[in-house]
Amino acid sequence: MEPVITITGTAVPLDRSDVDTDQIIPSDWLKRVERTGFGKGLFSEWREDPEFALNLPQFGEASIMVAGTNFGTGSSREHAVWAIMDYGFKAVVSSRFADIFRNNAAKNGLVPVQVTDEVADALLRAVEDDPELVITIDVEHRSVSAPAVGIEAHFDIDDATRERFMLGLDDIGMTLEHVDAITAYEATRPAWLPSMDRS
Repeated sequence: MEPVITITGTAVPLDRSDVDTDQIIPSDWLKRVERTGFGKGLFSEWREDPEFALNLPQFGEASIMVAGTNFGTGSSREHAVWAIMDYGFKAVVSSRFADIFRNNAAKNGLVPVQVTDEVADALLRAVEDDPELVITIDVEHRSVSAPAVGIEAHFDIDDATRERFMLGLDDIGMTLEHVDAITAYEATRPAWLPSMDRS
């Protein structure tokens, strides 16, 4: 996982609430065994509509998704986060995320930017009005801003998740931070117990 401190880019507006993980990545796509290639299936059913936001050329370079409230509900499939990231998004802004989706996002490097209803709606309308609007997400300072339209707001992210993003640590990386302590502990375990020693 790469460190994420700031994200600056344009956004795509997804003016839909209660978007669930089956809408994000339909179950037909869950047969893949790799973590890559899911971007092609992102919102695949909705993308049959030529007017769907992801099909519009003015949003083609977006790295941020601004969504309606209650994003990522439904099943716990990690594939939803993989699809969003594989498509090229680095963050999703919403006024509310499903807990499991938020946790999956944090563990994979996708920044879930939770703001108030008012800020989320203002950003959504601003992006709809100006597809070239530049948004900056500052993980270190827990802020999201769009200076051209006078939007600047705080977003909630706990200290541990903030540190995870800034250091670029997934679960394996966090475990490896304690490799010396793990090695020392394993050295004291009786030989008949399971061990990490492969020799």
